[in-house]
Amino acid sequence: MDIVTLLLGLAALLVGADLLVKGAESTAIRAGVSPLVIGLTVVSFGTSLPELVVTLVSGIQHKPDLAVANVIGSNIANVLLVLGIAAMIRPLPVRDATVVSEIPFSLSAALLVGFLANAALFAPYPELTISRLDGFILLFFFLLFMMYVYKVSSGDRADAGPTPRALTLPKTGTYLILGLVALYFGGEWVVGGATGLAAVWGVDDALIGLTVIAIGTSSPEIFTSAVAAYRNRADLAIGNAVGSNIFNLLLVLGSTAAIVELPFEVISNTDLAMVIAASALLILALAASRTNTVRRSHGAVFVVLYGVYVWYAIVRG
Repeated sequence: MDIVTLLLGLAALLVGADLLVKGAESTAIRAGVSPLVIGLTVVSFGTSLPELVVTLVSGIQHKPDLAVANVIGSNIANVLLVLGIAAMIRPLPVRDATVVSEIPFSLSAALLVGFLANAALFAPYPELTISRLDGFILLFFFLLFMMYVYKVSSGDRADAGPTPRALTLPKTGTYLILGLVALYFGGEWVVGGATGLAAVWGVDDALIGLTVIAIGTSSPEIFTSAVAAYRNRADLAIGNAVGSNIFNLLLVLGSTAAIVELPFEVISNTDLAMVIAASALLILALAASRTNTVRRSHGAVFVVLYGVYVWYAIVRG
């Protein structure tokens, strides 16, 4: 039953996120918001909704290991699994702006989380935690990032595309309500199922969060980047994964920590180091190609490394 509950919860999260994004997009169109702003806010936020809901519910229910592991595990999956699969479908050329700005910003966000979580190591009685103050610091840097993205993209309005048609008002309201309801129950079911599985299998919450839930909540990014690569939309494939990592570290973890303090286990530093290593590996792959391209061979290495990491996490747990 725990497996069924977990799978139902993941399905509800994905359906709820999709419905809420469609309803929010229709609302933004009715309000006269440009397609550019919709893409920067509604769509980008939508692929991180599953991680946000699971992390918030875990934090509120005092399951910090699950909350932190979900974010870290999703970020590892986004680089090694999501980009790995996308690159194996089609090589991914990356724009210079992404190489010198967005990817390093994602790496910096991981380093910032690591610094804030481990700042207490230098205290006489160290007790590692991501405090409420740390949460607001992460949210502040997320705001700076959104301001930067909007500024950079404001000169690229010609590529924003035509404004899509808004849904009817009743359908818009229905999508918003059903999306919120599905997200609420999905988050409850995922956390409940994951906690039950951890107890039955005799493992900690962190292992479930790093593997099963991380892959489940990253499935929107997997499908989005895979389809984008197939359609030769490399910017979307790369931007989706990198942007989601920044959202997860700064918005998801920041908003959760701002509500409830998150104790941080020392062992989680190993997983956070994997996030940093994955981002650094992406930069090295782009540098090695000399044309800022994630090649099929790079993608295959990424996927193999992700398999090795999952095996390590299972053995450790």
